[in-house]
Amino acid sequence: MGLAEQFEKEKLIIGFIYNTDEAFEKALEIMTERFGPYDFETEEFSFTKEFSDYYDDELGGEARRKILSFRDLIDPTLQADIKTFTNEVEAMLSIDGKRTVNLDPGFMSHGRLLLATTKKTGFRIPLKDGIYTELTLFYARGGWQKLPWTYRDYQSERVQKFLTEVRREYLRARKNEAGIL
Repeated sequence: MGLAEQFEKEKLIIGFIYNTDEAFEKALEIMTERFGPYDFETEEFSFTKEFSDYYDDELGGEARRKILSFRDLIDPTLQADIKTFTNEVEAMLSIDGKRTVNLDPGFMSHGRLLLATTKKTGFRIPLKDGIYTELTLFYARGGWQKLPWTYRDYQSERVQKFLTEVRREYLRARKNEAGIL
């Protein structure tokens, strides 16, 4: 019989999709108030031009994208609570019932990236309160491996390079937390 142990803390990442600098700045301020400082971020890129215009109508123009990782490691059992919080922030920052920012939290461990969602489908795992998680990428053979449902932006070289950098920092922080220097 195996013994249940505490889960290791993991690296929080949050994807931001927005149309204006103001929307991004407001959301970022709230995220750093709640989760502490971020340590890595992608360059801003056009989600619309590179991947999809899915968010353009709701955001009121071209959707831009950044993904950030947060310095402090977090208990991964909080993923549903964090997604609920980011949904509340999206609603709070909405104007006339339309979001100004889309926030997608996820957790990175040494071997995988999970993203939280409210969208139910066969490959997503229910957590609680209508929140699901999905294995978006896994790390094997020296790199990130996609799955049939992996979002196109997470398959991109830019995002995978960012995730590799974040993973390096996570592995370092994990050793520090365990007292292994």
